[in-house]
Amino acid sequence: MRIDYRIADVAPYVNWIYYYHAWGVKQSDEQRRLRAEAEQWLERLDERYSTHALFSILDANGDGDDIIIGSTRLPMLRQQHLREGEPCLCLADFVMPRESGRTDKVGVFATTVDIGMETDYDGDAYEKMLVQLLADRLAEATAEKMHEEVRRSYWGYAPDERLSIEEQHQERFQGIRPAVGYPSLPDASINFLLSDILDMKQIGIRLTESGAMKPHASVSGLMIAHPSARYFDVGTVGDDQLRDYARRRGLPLQLMRRFLAPIAPRTKTG
Repeated sequence: MRIDYRIADVAPYVNWIYYYHAWGVKQSDEQRRLRAEAEQWLERLDERYSTHALFSILDANGDGDDIIIGSTRLPMLRQQHLREGEPCLCLADFVMPRESGRTDKVGVFATTVDIGMETDYDGDAYEKMLVQLLADRLAEATAEKMHEEVRRSYWGYAPDERLSIEEQHQERFQGIRPAVGYPSLPDASINFLLSDILDMKQIGIRLTESGAMKPHASVSGLMIAHPSARYFDVGTVGDDQLRDYARRRGLPLQLMRRFLAPIAPRTKTG
């Protein structure tokens, strides 16, 4: 399913906290000035550009540390450093296990902006930075709005949900929306598998050799409905899990280590 949005329709879903953080601004009066300027720009950008969402809701099951979505197997990583009394989590834990004999559902998504928002402002460094930061926020806002519509209607597992946008930013909805590159789903190269499912080129997303998305202002990931699902930080991956993950991905160990370099430091024996 593809949805194209006007910027005016997704702008209310922007989480301004991250916009202020990107500018390094903490004072409330300066934040108000930044937001006023940004909202003027959003009106201008609405006349030229759009944002885009692509998603599928598919039959799925958990199989060990893998999630099987349709005919695609998505290897996941398991949390490495547990808190006392708590289990090491994996996203596959929140999907009905295959041995249950029952089928679950999982959503796969990608959102982005028109590439012109990243290429049309090279003549002015300040405008380029401002528009890029707004593009980043709009890609995230598009994911927020899309997920709301998925929960209420397209998937429909929460048809009576009535959350404010602030409550959505606080993630008070049922389920989770782990994004690629974030702590629960840190491997950007999983985008190759997600694109096999979605065909991200439909909304203008291209993948680099490492799985990074272009436009940079793009978001991809999973939608999981389990009411107990929660986010977690995989943490540093040891050689044992790295080898197991490379095997499950069907990729050479050294390539997998390169993809996971920030969380898979080389050891003397690795």
